[in-house]
Amino acid sequence: MARLLADAGMDAVFSYAGRTLAPTAQPLPLRVGGFGGAAGLAAYLRDQAISHVIDATHPFAAQMSRNAITACEEVRTPLLALERPAWRAGPGDRWTHAADPEGAARALPDVPARVFLAIGKQNLAPFATRPHHYLLRLVDPPEGPLPLPDAEAVIARGPFTAEGDEALMREHGITHLVAKNSGGAGAEAKLIAARHLSLPVVMIDRPRLPPRPSVAEPEEAMAWLHQTPSPARRGV
Repeated sequence: MARLLADAGMDAVFSYAGRTLAPTAQPLPLRVGGFGGAAGLAAYLRDQAISHVIDATHPFAAQMSRNAITACEEVRTPLLALERPAWRAGPGDRWTHAADPEGAARALPDVPARVFLAIGKQNLAPFATRPHHYLLRLVDPPEGPLPLPDAEAVIARGPFTAEGDEALMREHGITHLVAKNSGGAGAEAKLIAARHLSLPVVMIDRPRLPPRPSVAEPEEAMAWLHQTPSPARRGV
């Protein structure tokens, strides 16, 4: 999306939440950090005369998306969600669905297992009381001890391959996978690997959000920009 905007010469700004120490470089002016909730985002949109907002946050960054919906409604700025289609179970998959991390922790067996906990580092607390060994994969090294009694972390940045993830799971003796349904090809490798190994998967479903226009491809978002008028003057 950022590359298309830059190549088109559009006046645009790329906003990162700031949770990654070394974010991927982008071909647009960059801002890092929160806005101060929906009110802060609304003030930013006014101050910068933003004409359109594309919400391309992670599907599980629900509060960011809710803030965008509220702020854009307040200042009457057109909003579009650019979101990857959710994954769907296919032949050979052994999925159990969970509504949230707490439900995912409960869905794991009561006897000790070796779990690839592929959910990042934000929602680990529900798993701490379960009797399992956890493997985490993180973009940045943890700043302190992991909040789990029996866990280890590998530091890596995707996209990953099914062959590499299958080798990782074999090396660590993984018996279960826990994942968020973030969708997209870049993080799907672990699901393909689990299918090849016939491992059970606990899939955390996406949080529900208020209705909003959405597209799946950056090219569709570009078409929306050209077709959607706005009273503001600046850019996206």
